[in-house]
Amino acid sequence: MIWLPILLLTVAVLLPCVLALRKRPGLRDRHEAALELHRSQLQELDRDRASGLIAESEHASARLEIQRRLLAEADRGSETARAGGRAPVIVMLALVPVAAVALYLSEGHPGMPAQPEAVRMSQADARLQEDAQLIGMLKAQLAKLPAGSPQARQGYILLGQAEATQGDWAGAAVAWRQALDDGPFEATLAAQVAEAQARGDGVVSPQTAALFRRALDAAPKDASWRLLAEQRIAQSEHH
Repeated sequence: MIWLPILLLTVAVLLPCVLALRKRPGLRDRHEAALELHRSQLQELDRDRASGLIAESEHASARLEIQRRLLAEADRGSETARAGGRAPVIVMLALVPVAAVALYLSEGHPGMPAQPEAVRMSQADARLQEDAQLIGMLKAQLAKLPAGSPQARQGYILLGQAEATQGDWAGAAVAWRQALDDGPFEATLAAQVAEAQARGDGVVSPQTAALFRRALDAAPKDASWRLLAEQRIAQSEHH
């Protein structure tokens, strides 16, 4: 009977992604399809962490691996538009629960006792080292991309996400700022830059508050981060 709740949970997680894809006019190429799937996978990882299904260290490693794969996709830079681009992504989303069940059946051991704390700590340290190596690989790949190109811009966004996952908010702010400067102004990305700067500095500086205000001016009324930005601006005025 455990499989039915798991199936329902998977459907509940993936259904918003499928509905969002149906509302879009279409994915233009393989790169954009990979980006859409990447975002869905990141959202699913965040929900698993929030619900306690995975540990913080496991969440960070999985998130970083997804980001590395997408950067490799961006490096290939497909330029050919594909008709019906939404269908492959929807199919891939539908295959996620199938792949998860297959992986569990082949590798899962629900009766296995928990590992000793010392072993878990050792594994966590190893994952941190692997994450640092992956970030180094991201930076190395970025150095090979043409400056200011769409692929480089997307790469800096991913690098910022990786740095933020590791708690390096100053590094995340630098990477996201580079992405913001390399393309048209995006309100959500600007808010991410400002939030990373606030966390990295430990205070909302006048420059950070100004960036929050500019992001708010360009953002839709229903932007999910609008309240946070307003709170940050209020904090800057109190200081």
